[in-house]
Amino acid sequence: MKTIAYPELDRLDLAILRKLSEDGRISWRDLSDQIGLSLTPTLRRVRRLEAEGYIEGYTALFDERRLLGAMSVFVSVTLESQSGEALAAFEERIVRFPEVMSVFLMTGGSDYLIRAVLPDLDAYQDLLSALTRIPGVARIQSSFAVKTVIKRSTPVL
Repeated sequence: MKTIAYPELDRLDLAILRKLSEDGRISWRDLSDQIGLSLTPTLRRVRRLEAEGYIEGYTALFDERRLLGAMSVFVSVTLESQSGEALAAFEERIVRFPEVMSVFLMTGGSDYLIRAVLPDLDAYQDLLSALTRIPGVARIQSSFAVKTVIKRSTPVL
């Protein structure tokens, strides 16, 4: 595996990011102990990494299977028009779907790739029905995930 260089971050910054990606609830004292820096400089570095946008926030990770269902579906959506207004209108609607985990504007054969998590085929049918009612949707194509290989991932530092 190739190591990625981060010229604007030193080894302590990378160590902070690595530790926080492993445990976002780590105490500041434990974090400073584990990276080998005293508490105040560690906190200063964390605040700088937050201010510079390397750390976007802190959140809990939930078990999608237990909360939403075991079925992951990837839905490619093609719009009738790729105008800025059409894209914005679609995005404004799709972010309201609670079963939608990710939405990507794509190049290639479709305009958007959506990842949704659903409990069963009835819920999938409901999602398809709702997608077809969004103005400007021209085509929908779905693929079901057979196996999740990586549950979640953060950049390898």
